[in-house]
Amino acid sequence: MRILGIETSCDETGIAIYDDGLGDSPEGILAHRLYSQIAVHADYGGVVPELASRDHVRKTIPLIKQVLADANLTPQDLDGVAYTAGPGLVGALLVGCSIGRSLAYGWELPAVPVHHMEGHLLAPMLEDDVPEFPFVALLVSGGHTMLVRVDAIGEYKLLGESVDDAAGEAFDKTAKLLGLDYPGGPALSKMAESGEAGRFKLPRPMTDRPGLDFSFSGLKTAAGTLVRKECTDLTDTELKQTNADIAHAFQQAVVDTLAIKCKRALQQEKLSRLVIAGGVSANTALREQLAITTKKLGGSVFYPRPEFCTDNGAMIAYAGLQRLKAGTDADLTFKANPRWALDSLPPVK
Repeated sequence: MRILGIETSCDETGIAIYDDGLGDSPEGILAHRLYSQIAVHADYGGVVPELASRDHVRKTIPLIKQVLADANLTPQDLDGVAYTAGPGLVGALLVGCSIGRSLAYGWELPAVPVHHMEGHLLAPMLEDDVPEFPFVALLVSGGHTMLVRVDAIGEYKLLGESVDDAAGEAFDKTAKLLGLDYPGGPALSKMAESGEAGRFKLPRPMTDRPGLDFSFSGLKTAAGTLVRKECTDLTDTELKQTNADIAHAFQQAVVDTLAIKCKRALQQEKLSRLVIAGGVSANTALREQLAITTKKLGGSVFYPRPEFCTDNGAMIAYAGLQRLKAGTDADLTFKANPRWALDSLPPVK
């Protein structure tokens, strides 16, 4: 079975075709393309929902045509169309939903609405080293930070989540305080590489109490206070180094917090396998720390390649294929779900 995946939940248009390998084609991604809207939103310092929606309108159909050409396929070679139905920006979601459902109707194919975070959760399945069920998943991005127990596809138990800012959101906001351009998260991580460890100390929020919930708003505020206190009356060279030291302290605080919570979750659930996914999972410092954490517990960590950490069509195609095999086929109506609980999804039988 081959399925087309469409991702338009925020500021990236991702299109891919995935094949289950049971026919003439090898299993895996036959083609994928991604268009990022960074240039569209850079002047505003963040995503402008209306501009995001309009850009998805312009880019989605051309990218679908390109992906079909890349795979040397026609719509008649497909067995279904999957599209992100939520969570995300409602206008952006509606673009993908309406295009995906319309194409499925016109091509006489099943339509499969996909949960964006289930796509991220299953993204490591696109790699050669695939985790076995059950495992604990850390989903960490600009919009979400959550820990989930995963017993099978669709069998999810929410263990903890952010009560305010997501980790990726805190990265972007702190980067802005340091004068970095949008998107600030990757730029802050790059700056942190030249920072001096130990010069500044920032809190590890909510690690001094039981539980698996997260909070990064206070950490962002603490970083802002540090910037205002330390980054005045400095030479350019001193300012550059001080900013790098603050970036290092902030990143280490986030990494330590996530690692502490992941360790707790694995011990609580008596599991040894950890999956990390979402945009922040591409962070090198986080990957290294979680590898150390899981090794000490006698376990292992799994994650997708960097290009599949951020939003992409391949993860939606893969997740959609699993739902399609289970019999999912949306009716002619479609609905965008800007808020959609992951643990409300039905299991795949």
